[in-house]
Amino acid sequence: MGQLFSATPNHAQHQALVPRFTSYFNNFEMGSIIISQKTFSLIVSLLQKGNIQEANSTIRYALKEIDNTQLDIAVTGESGAGKSSFINALRGVGHEEKDAAPVGVVEMTMERTAYKHPNFPSVTIWELPAIGATNLEPKDYLDKVKFREYDFFIIVSATRFKKIDLDLAKAIKTTKKNFYFVRTKVDSDLRNEEMSKPTTFDRENVLQQIREDCVRNLKKNNIDEPQIFLISNNNLSEYDFPIMMDTLIKDLPAQKRHIFKFSLPNIMEADIERKRDSQMQYIWLEAFNAGVSAFTPFKIFFSNNEVEKLKASLNQYRVLFGVDDASLKTLAKHLQVPEEQLKEIIKSPTLLETEKEETIGEMLLRYLKNFFIHGGGPLGAALYYNKIYYLQLYLLDTVTDDAKVLLKAKYSGKQFKSKPHTAADHKRT
Repeated sequence: MGQLFSATPNHAQHQALVPRFTSYFNNFEMGSIIISQKTFSLIVSLLQKGNIQEANSTIRYALKEIDNTQLDIAVTGESGAGKSSFINALRGVGHEEKDAAPVGVVEMTMERTAYKHPNFPSVTIWELPAIGATNLEPKDYLDKVKFREYDFFIIVSATRFKKIDLDLAKAIKTTKKNFYFVRTKVDSDLRNEEMSKPTTFDRENVLQQIREDCVRNLKKNNIDEPQIFLISNNNLSEYDFPIMMDTLIKDLPAQKRHIFKFSLPNIMEADIERKRDSQMQYIWLEAFNAGVSAFTPFKIFFSNNEVEKLKASLNQYRVLFGVDDASLKTLAKHLQVPEEQLKEIIKSPTLLETEKEETIGEMLLRYLKNFFIHGGGPLGAALYYNKIYYLQLYLLDTVTDDAKVLLKAKYSGKQFKSKPHTAADHKRT
């Protein structure tokens, strides 16, 4: 295939790295970029000065920070407000699954309870005791529940927020922590309203009334510009849950956005694309970091170590996007279909099996050819990155498509028939 770039770097090549680095991240909204503006500016400055070694170190540190980040979310509210259901929804856990937060029980504990994400143990959602049950002042309550450990607070209510909730919000504000109001069970409110007023019922009007009542109540208690989200724990795709997730992601520090995005359940295709964009950035940073120092020829040859790395990447992506074997087993149980039937409609479980007629090298050649035909994508912008980068993109695209297929299966409830696999060309840039 020949060399895609020079084996020996020069000053011109290093200077060309700056526009490549900046132009790549221009493809993403500021609130979705996984490195901070400070880190971004530092890398650009180092590249401009030709300090490649320090730029490498900065990128490695940023990726390590993303890998090692911890995310702690505090959920509080009165007993019966739907805290446990909300926590289970955030974790993508059914109420009857192992380690689910207990639902429908009277709250008795005066201590906080930690619920780790089943696939991402660095993400912990803390259920805090209802402040009204502790008989503590808001400041003392925050000290008791160790407020410094949380990244943000979510205050949950199934009715109008009470004075104790509002006093707590004011106390949280003094700690410089973000807080959000979540009004649960709006589906029940709508159902009750429709039953009582079947001829005049207007869904949007009822939702607007609930929202305005909440805002009016909060502003009356000196909480300006409150962030309120109306949700149903039973139907996350409805109401404000998607908007709330967008808000939480944008408000988080850049290095914590990555893990939070992947910890969230796949509700719509936009959630899957958001995860893909985030992982693309991570892969690109790894490849850029390798490329600026390596400047090695591109060869279609795969060592055993490289093949193992690809297999590890594929397994990681399957977990990140919820298409791993454990997730398939859970979905199969939900749909009441055999697990093998789900595996037959997706490609990633057998993508890198050695029995396949197409070798890994041939797969990469086909993928690279597709990149050239359709404008190059990252390839057209920079040819310094090694073959593993492009094949990782191929794996990522395949897993992304699988996640969308399973999402449709989950919400359609259809019994999918087996169909043969076809090698689809990926045209994403």
